[in-house]
Amino acid sequence: MRISRALFADVSVLLDYYSRFNPSPLSIKKFLDFGQKGCERQSYAFLRKELPVRLANIMKEFSLLPAPLLHMPSVMTVQNWYLRSFEEILTFEKIRIDDKKTLENFCETLIKIRNRHSNVVQTMARGVIELKDTETIHAQTEHSIQYFLHRFYLNRISIRMLINQHAALFGADLPGHPRHIGTIDPNCDVTSVVQDAYDNAKFLCDQYYMRSPELIVETFNVDKSGGPISIVYVPSHLYHMAFELLKNAMRAVVEQHSDSDEFPPIKLLLVKGREDLSIKISDMGGGISRSLTENLFHYMYSTAPKPQTDSQTAPLAGYGYGLPLSRLYARYLQGDLMVASVEGYGTDAIIYLKVLSNEANEVLPVFNKTSSKHYRTHVGSHDYSTGGTTVNQFSQPFPISTFPVRSAGS
Repeated sequence: MRISRALFADVSVLLDYYSRFNPSPLSIKKFLDFGQKGCERQSYAFLRKELPVRLANIMKEFSLLPAPLLHMPSVMTVQNWYLRSFEEILTFEKIRIDDKKTLENFCETLIKIRNRHSNVVQTMARGVIELKDTETIHAQTEHSIQYFLHRFYLNRISIRMLINQHAALFGADLPGHPRHIGTIDPNCDVTSVVQDAYDNAKFLCDQYYMRSPELIVETFNVDKSGGPISIVYVPSHLYHMAFELLKNAMRAVVEQHSDSDEFPPIKLLLVKGREDLSIKISDMGGGISRSLTENLFHYMYSTAPKPQTDSQTAPLAGYGYGLPLSRLYARYLQGDLMVASVEGYGTDAIIYLKVLSNEANEVLPVFNKTSSKHYRTHVGSHDYSTGGTTVNQFSQPFPISTFPVRSAGS
């Protein structure tokens, strides 16, 4: 459904207003403390103000996208979804919390918005494909698209976190485990989540290749407390990252050693330090050349062939969103995801997560003059000579500061 010009004009005024406010980042500890002591009225009062701010900040960046991309049908669909959701949240802006019905309606609206946005990642990806199928993408356009998608999907993770937490605490959503506080596990057994991710990745690998490599897990805890390594975290986020990395490692090993009777195992090292929990996944899948490594975290880039759209089974790889989205899940709460490869041998992928819940703060994109400049900055400035090509040696398109199986983000 297209939004009329008059209606869009009214919404634009409200978007301008709410985009002037910065989002309010929360830490895992704040999420946890509120889940234990807060009430539904407090959550309602916070979300009816915070969600419009987060929505408006990212929606203002739509207008900075290259015009050809904005006119792609799929991108227009996503933009309309966001405008409709923004309007629906604002209907509660001045409603007093005088009865339980208001709280119920608010929770139902949040769930409706979550369901409406369930296919945002795929739909936005389709919009980029539509653009690339119709015209040549220049370096500046590519830079703007990558920068926007990075911020857009990070914003989406944060909004889904707020909605899922409210729905799990006060709505009909059932927690994944009785000890969970909303979507957060105060004692998230990291080994158990990783093993679950491996089992499901192995199932996919067995479907495609009829066999799969084994997983060897080694753990080390600096406090030597014994027992399983655990942190306060969102299990579905951890699962998403581990599943993607294990899936990639399995595909690389099987294809690299396709003529062998046995596969070298994938090794997983899990270390809980004073500040960071580190998960290193090592494979002997042949590695990746340095010329390709820089592209691994670009949306729409994949070393696997594109999956067939009419396939009856879930693809093991090929869409080019797995790694960049996984890194966003890590960076969303001040962690990170890094890949180091030795061409001809194998690859190490490391997930870093904050051990202390009060340091695991949300990283949220903010619409301001600084972010706007990224859409206008000319990329590829030539300040180094390499004997035939002049390049910008230290370009960094994704600064950290600007930053199925189980459903990620649920």
